[in-house]
Amino acid sequence: MSAQTGDLYAQLSEHLKELRLPAIRDYYQRSAQMAQQENLSYEQYLLDLIERECEVRRQNRVERFLRESRLPLEKTLATLDLNRFPQRIVRQLHTLLEGSFLERSENVLAFGNPGSGKTHVVCAVGQELIRAGRRVYFTPCSLLVQDLLRAKQSLTLARLLKRLRKYDTLIIDDIGYVQHNRDEMEVLFTLLADRYERGSVMITSNLPFSQWERIFHDPMVTAAAIDRLVHHSIILELNIASYRIEQAKRKEVNVE
Repeated sequence: MSAQTGDLYAQLSEHLKELRLPAIRDYYQRSAQMAQQENLSYEQYLLDLIERECEVRRQNRVERFLRESRLPLEKTLATLDLNRFPQRIVRQLHTLLEGSFLERSENVLAFGNPGSGKTHVVCAVGQELIRAGRRVYFTPCSLLVQDLLRAKQSLTLARLLKRLRKYDTLIIDDIGYVQHNRDEMEVLFTLLADRYERGSVMITSNLPFSQWERIFHDPMVTAAAIDRLVHHSIILELNIASYRIEQAKRKEVNVE
């Protein structure tokens, strides 16, 4: 490499650093050599660099969104055994993966017994949505209501609700699994009302709607919450056997 070429590379690197184009900075020399070898035009060389920068940024954005989502990353589409589910559920799942329900601010309500795969299904969908450029936030219902209640007590509830609006969907896991007091359920209702027709929520629950008064402790609040959730919704009825019980039975058979 000549001194002149070395000086050129140094200047390019500094400018690319200033412009915050790290992928191009790391790759432009190799790309230039390939362009010379393959006799590519200036435009093709430039396109190659820009595509590399865009791809790296996309990957970094996905990784950042996955970290901030708090999703359990082991619950992926690849580890979800679709053979356990009825074809109707599989078709609904493929529709959800398209992500168009987010554009309509539709909710996804997954019901079923413990171990039926509710959490795995919504988390797998959540990860695929993130890879498509969406922002998703996962939280167990028990932790969410505590966060909301603390925000209300510190007079920052409006700020927290605004922060949660940046997510295309909120995954609220196991609503009704832990019994909460009236104050906690009031702030949860406030969140659901704030999301109504503004952003999607994805909820899992072991309890059918007929038992949701146990969650909200008031028939009027219960009816209002269900009304908002169901108005624009996709309901997944996962009435199948527990995956954990099936696994335990298989182990017993293998031991025998």
